Amino acid sequence: MTGYLFGDRYQVGETLGFGGMSEVHRGRDLRLGRDVAIKVLRADLARDPSFQARFRREAQNAASLNHPAIVAVYDTGETTGENGPIPYIVMEYIDGETLREVLKREGPLDPRQAMKIVADICSALDFSHRHGIVHRDIKPANVMLNRAGAVKVMDFGIARAVTDGSSTMTATAAVIGTAQYLSPEQARGESVDARSDVYATGCVLYELLTGTPPFVGDTPVAIAYQHVRETPKPPSEVRPGLTPDLDAIVLKALNKNPLNRYQTAADMKADLVRALSGQQPEATPLMSTEEREAIERRGPERVGLGGPPLLAPSVHSGGDAWDDDEDPGRRARRVWGFVGIGVLCAALLVGAVWLTLRVTSAAPPTQQVAVPELTGMSADEATAKLRESGLRVGSISYVESTDEQRNQVINQRPSVRTQVDVDTEVALDIGEGVRNVSVPNVATYSPDAAKKALEAVNLLYEQKLEPSSDADKDKAIAQDPAPQASVPPGTTVTVTIGSGPAFTTVPDGLVNKTQDEATAILAQQKLTAVAQQVDGAAPAGTVVSVEPGPGTRVQENSSVTLTVSNGTLMSMPNLRNLTPDEAVARLRNAGWQGDGNDLKVQTQTVTNPAQVGVIFNQDPAAGASVSRTTTAVTVVIGVGAQVQMPSVVTLPEAQARAALSGFSNVTFVSAGPAPTPGQVGTVAEQSVPGGSTVSVTTRIQVSVYASVATPTPPPETSTTPPAAETTPPATPPDGGQPAPGPANP
Repeated sequence: MTGYLFGDRYQVGETLGFGGMSEVHRGRDLRLGRDVAIKVLRADLARDPSFQARFRREAQNAASLNHPAIVAVYDTGETTGENGPIPYIVMEYIDGETLREVLKREGPLDPRQAMKIVADICSALDFSHRHGIVHRDIKPANVMLNRAGAVKVMDFGIARAVTDGSSTMTATAAVIGTAQYLSPEQARGESVDARSDVYATGCVLYELLTGTPPFVGDTPVAIAYQHVRETPKPPSEVRPGLTPDLDAIVLKALNKNPLNRYQTAADMKADLVRALSGQQPEATPLMSTEEREAIERRGPERVGLGGPPLLAPSVHSGGDAWDDDEDPGRRARRVWGFVGIGVLCAALLVGAVWLTLRVTSAAPPTQQVAVPELTGMSADEATAKLRESGLRVGSISYVESTDEQRNQVINQRPSVRTQVDVDTEVALDIGEGVRNVSVPNVATYSPDAAKKALEAVNLLYEQKLEPSSDADKDKAIAQDPAPQASVPPGTTVTVTIGSGPAFTTVPDGLVNKTQDEATAILAQQKLTAVAQQVDGAAPAGTVVSVEPGPGTRVQENSSVTLTVSNGTLMSMPNLRNLTPDEAVARLRNAGWQGDGNDLKVQTQTVTNPAQVGVIFNQDPAAGASVSRTTTAVTVVIGVGAQVQMPSVVTLPEAQARAALSGFSNVTFVSAGPAPTPGQVGTVAEQSVPGGSTVSVTTRIQVSVYASVATPTPPPETSTTPPAAETTPPATPPDGGQPAPGPANP
């Protein structure tokens, strides 16, 4: 049940222990900001209506016991379990240890310490008995000592439910673990009263003095038999050095017959107080070994031996004690009269002696005083005031108060003017002012439950929403200040409530980004990047793909897988039309790390002049993804084929160019003016004669006539008369030379 909140007030903490019918948790009273102990009926017993009814009734009875030596009950209630309501009791939290733990650690205690502890136990039992509650389960495990050494008796009345005949527990189960402290009447199954608690207290005192219970055995039945039939050894026989007075007190408490025990716990406490103060206890002391041996040596004594007779006969001078002439009947009556008078006198004498001894040895009546008013005093002032009244300070608790009541008594138990015995302890509550409160842990609470838990300790509730998983929707997933933080009342606690999943979109543009860049972009979208390395041609650390793809709608804080290149591959570049040296340079630029042996150059005869001397084929092909370090590259370079040189002389330039198109190194130049107009634009000559066998890469120069030659006119002189007008000769139709014109005169 750790983490539960009972009654919107009590936060359940770790388990402190288990009992026969309950389990006890450390808890926190969120309203008052104090530690408490929370006892919860076991789940398997909570289904039994009789256990539920008795648990509730006994919780109410225990709550009525307000005594410094009794663990205080603050509150009771019920919480809802899987099988119905489960009752619980909220009690005072004791920071200390049980007598069982003390005995285990230290062994037998100092006799005075043991008597003081048991005297306080008797005080608590007397208070409970006067309120009609019999404990029935007094044992070292049910008595605690706090850090100051004060006694606290636990589990008042709760054991009654275990002995209920209508419950589902067996009688044997009810006594396991407590058989060593059972009274004979409990072992016989008879009704019990306050004297059964006295017997159990005697068992506890026996164990505190000797380190062992009065009876031990292998089974509870064997131990119970000893309680009924056997007489315990005096404590001094188990631990030499203990006084006869202590033996007497212990053995009187352990008497088999309840009528011969202390009739009340107060009687037992009174004898313990007498023994502590050096007085003779009322319990009859046992004779020592020396006393018994002295009596045995003297032997039985006859009454009246060596002394005068109880009644001497009267003496008359000159005669017998009896008159011989006296009537025998009268004489008999007179004798019996004397005997009766003697018996009566002896009885009166014995009674007087007994009464005198009783009066002189009886303890003075216990003096009672009124508890003084202590409210408003400091602890020292209250201590002095109690000492003046013959009382002692009991437990001191520091509780929240106003600032004006800081370091002052604000409550006392017993209350003012209560009549109590001298030397009674008075418990004090000292104010410590307005103190900080501990912030409760509201993780997984609904908004309403978280608000109630905070307001219960005077803290303010503030809510904010944040996306969460479906499981955390409408639940508190964070808080500020943190749980258990100490803050002043009125502090605002911001509680983050899950609003369920939120959605976002996988962004575009992640491919070709570096892994760090892509991760940052995803974080802005409240997405988580998960990188996956692959062999890739992209530079190392470059994103090459994304899953889910861009534009996909996903929940916030979900994962997006980035496929990242490790840079071990490269994309094969295009090496065509490059020389081998140029190809190596381009490969290096692409990241290729091969050496000269990894580039294989092959040649192949080609008729295409463009392929001669350059790479016209490669393996791997351009664009292929290959290893930067282990890939071998093969290139093919064209070598020109040997062909017969055609004759192009007299051919028009266009025809010559077509005829020489298979050669890669042809140059056309001007041959000058054509001799005749018909030769204009025709090949005048070629540098490589037609019919020669040459390579297609051979350098060839072709000369072409550019135009017709123009005749040079004769020089003109100023003395020459104007030429006669003549008619130029006509051009013959066949294109020959024109007919000569008429001669000049």
